[in-house]
Amino acid sequence: MTAEHKTPGSLMAAESAECMTVFARAASQRADNMSLGSPSAIYTIARGSSDAAANILSYEFMRELEIPATSLPPSVFSLGAGVKLDGTAAVVISQSGSSDDLVRSSKGAALAGAKVVAITNQPGSAVEGVAGTTLTISAGPELAVPATKSVVGAIGAGMALLGAVKPSYVAKTQQTLDAIANITTQHPDAAQLQSALLRARHVYVIGRDTGYGAAHEVALKLKECCALHAEAYSSSEVLHGPLQLATNPLMVLMLDTGQDEVQDSLDQAEARFRATDCDVHRIRLADVGCGTIAPAAAAAVMLALMYPIILNTALALGHDPDAPATLSKVTQTT
Repeated sequence: MTAEHKTPGSLMAAESAECMTVFARAASQRADNMSLGSPSAIYTIARGSSDAAANILSYEFMRELEIPATSLPPSVFSLGAGVKLDGTAAVVISQSGSSDDLVRSSKGAALAGAKVVAITNQPGSAVEGVAGTTLTISAGPELAVPATKSVVGAIGAGMALLGAVKPSYVAKTQQTLDAIANITTQHPDAAQLQSALLRARHVYVIGRDTGYGAAHEVALKLKECCALHAEAYSSSEVLHGPLQLATNPLMVLMLDTGQDEVQDSLDQAEARFRATDCDVHRIRLADVGCGTIAPAAAAAVMLALMYPIILNTALALGHDPDAPATLSKVTQTT
């Protein structure tokens, strides 16, 4: 145990508390020197929590730019011969910027004709060395194995990227930053949510649009920190085959980003799960006094609200969320 890590969970507690400060710093950076032009599509390349941030950003990119944006598996380049990417942009998100498959993907995407943008928290990383442009996550050192502030910072950096491609989006980002400047990240029902998680054996985390990417990250953190079985679903997709699992004891955690267009979908899913006597909990931006903000930022706020709850749940279960038994900070994959 390092000198900085004296108490279980102390690192994650300190780092997650910085989430909104890191988000604001990353979202405020200027990327005026970027030369993406008008890409025909945007492909994100990432793994784990970074891929959840990429999922959130893909919805924001599509809404604002009206072009396709989707995830491209790193194995297309790390194991395969790659795909043609002429006229597109590839956004590689990696906290460390050192995973071999992401380095290979960055090189492969550039050779395939994409303009490569790196979003990373490590200056001078191998991924940054390949990319034509880099935006910084600006999180500073992150020592806990579960990434928190760097995930939220990646979302902010993606919003800065969007502002460089679509200058009118800069004003929307600034309005959002003004709206969340003094927001609390302590949910008023944190104790109730923690109690529900301590009772749970299976959890569905549900969102829609950018809330879907946030659901992926929350489900991942519940597995990573609490060793709790959790799966993420869209509020639309969950009403197909996955609804059948509601016949067993099931906790349902719904992340409501406040967008008008997703309310009917979330309402319908909530009603269906309540009708089967599931333990349903829905958290909203309004719970912490936040009005309508950019959907990507709303997803970031959802994560900042959930990280302390997940941390305390892990501690109550006897886990050290700073250093999960089977995991390491940097995962080398192919």
